Amino acid sequence: MTEITTIQITKHTREELRHIGRKGETYDVLINRLIETARKTAFFNEIDHILEHEEFVSLDEI
Repeated sequence: MTEITTIQITKHTREELRHIGRKGETYDVLINRLIETARKTAFFNEIDHILEHEEFVSLDEI
């Protein structure tokens, strides 16, 4: 059984979440979807940073 908790958010934040959420989607599902989106964004930002600032060596040169 999954443990349930309560988080406090402002009414404004709740309304923002309602606008982002999909029909029939629970806040738990919505928040997990937003977390996954944030993780993917961070991953791609890290890749962009590496591509912009790191030096790559061809496998043929190794």
